[in-house]
Amino acid sequence: MSPLNIGVPSLILILLLALLIFGPKKLPEIGGAFGKTLTEFKKSTSNMMDDDSDKKDVIEQPSTTETNKQA
Repeated sequence: MSPLNIGVPSLILILLLALLIFGPKKLPEIGGAFGKTLTEFKKSTSNMMDDDSDKKDVIEQPSTTETNKQA
C-alpha cells in the first residue's frame, strides 16, 4: 500500500481531526489559504516547465542549423 493511497474512511477521519483541532470557524480560512498556496505552486511549476521547454528549443535550434551547414 503506497502512502498516497488514501481511502474515503481515512479522509473522513482526517477531516474530523482537523475540525476538532481547528474548530468550525477557522477551518474555512485554512482551506482557503491551502487552496491559494496550491494554486501558486501549480503556477510556479507550470512556469518552470515552460521555461525548461523554451531553453530546450533554443538549444536544439542551433544544432539543426549546424547540421544543415555541414550537409
